Formats: sequence, C-alpha cells, structure tokens
Amino acid sequence: MHWQTTRHLIDLTTPRVMGVVNLTPDSFSDGGRHASVSAGIHHCERLVAQGADILDLGAESTRPGSPPVPLEEERARLLPVLREALALGVPVSVDTYKADLMREVLDLGADIVNDIWALRQPGAMDAVAAYARCGVCLMHMHGEPQTMQIAPMEGEAVPQVRDFLRGVTEGLLARGVARDRIAWDPGVGFGKTPTQNFDLLARQSTLVADGWPLLVGWSRKSSLGAVTGLPVSQRLVPSVAAALLAVERGARIVRVHDVAETVAALKVWAAARPPA
Repeated sequence: MHWQTTRHLIDLTTPRVMGVVNLTPDSFSDGGRHASVSAGIHHCERLVAQGADILDLGAESTRPGSPPVPLEEERARLLPVLREALALGVPVSVDTYKADLMREVLDLGADIVNDIWALRQPGAMDAVAAYARCGVCLMHMHGEPQTMQIAPMEGEAVPQVRDFLRGVTEGLLARGVARDRIAWDPGVGFGKTPTQNFDLLARQSTLVADGWPLLVGWSRKSSLGAVTGLPVSQRLVPSVAAALLAVERGARIVRVHDVAETVAALKVWAAARPPA
C-alpha cells in the first residue's frame, strides 16, 4: 500500500509517523509554543531529526470550542513556516479546510491536504480535484469545533464514521481523484464521547477493511485523560500506547506530538513482529 502525494510516493508497508506542528497561539496540547515563525520552523526541523516521516502544519486550532480564524491570519501564520518545511526532505501536510488556502499551499508544493471537514466546505473538493497528484486525508467530524463536544454524536460510532467516509470518498472519486491519493481519518475526539472513541479503536478493523490507508490521531486527546485521569501535560505514555494499538490494528499513519517516543516504540513493535 502507498499514498500518492504531490512530491512523494509514501510507502505504507511500514507505519508512518506524522509529526504535529501547531502554529496557533491557542493549541490545546502545547499552549502556542510554536506560534512564532522561527519557533515553528525550529519545531519542524526538530521533528524531522526525531524521525517524523511526515509533517502536519496547522494554523487554526480545532480544539473543542475554538473560534474560526480569518483566512489572512491563517495564511500569515502558515505560509512562512510552510516554505521552510518544504525544504526538509519529508512530505508536508497542511491542516486546513479553506479552499483558497488549499490552492495556495498546493501551488507552493505542499504534499497533502488534511481537512477536518473532509472537503465539505465550499470549493474544497474542487480545489483538491484540480491538482493531479496531491494527497488528501478525509476526516470524520460530528458537528463543528465550536459545538462538537457540547452535543456529541449519538449511537454507534463505527458504522456512522464508515458510511460518512465512504460517501465523501465517492464524491472525490467522481471528480477523477485517483484512489491512491486518499486516506481516511476516523476523527478521534471530534464530536465523539470517550466510549465512542475507544470503540473506534476496538473495532478499527471495520474501517481498515474498506482498503483506504487509515490515519489516526490519538495524541494527548481528552479521551486518554478520561480513562487515566491525567492532564494533557502527562499524557505521553497513554498517547504512545494508543498509537501502538492503532498500528497493531491496521492504522498506516499515526499523527502525534511526541515523535521521538512514538518512533522508538514502533521500532520495538516492528522487532517483535513475526516474520512475514
């Protein structure tokens, strides 16, 4: 299995680590420590040195209750760091749902559009379809960031997530986007209860069975705090454990804040696998 992106064909026979680069002053996980241009660039360099296979740059917080960020403000945060990140030799993903910004970052050479809205905002699907090679990650979100944890999804998460992602994928394929450009993200924590999030992990094979590469982001999420009682600053071990469980159950990419620790844990996991 592989993932076609703008500049890189990513081999997914080995699980890949996507390092999170939050370029926002209000991130739930790192308190805006990388919000300046210089700090953001340095963080990209550090994550690559730690073994990140992919960088994921985001300039608008998607934490529960977060307000929308105007396009120009998102551009100002993102583009100077993106230009430098593109020279680091790894695929670069941009976490945005705005069609105008998608076109701009793809023109600059960004490899992947990682969209929490799964291209449901005006013009987003057409923007991605207009480029012949960029990768795209479609994520399931119930509701919107401002209200998703006030009124989370009801019922079983797995069939709802699967059916939603199938439907959006069909729309993208109908626009001529090649299958090997598409990955799925079940959207852990996006409008779901802790029980639903852990059910997505327990029954992840149901999503994997559809054949799309699965990108999963458990890192530092509130559901880990719900079962451990630990604050965000102390969720390293639960985050790595969840990433390993996701990979063991078929995830091909894990989106994490703690790259070095996740890379080390995956080396142990790989060493313990039986021969093919």
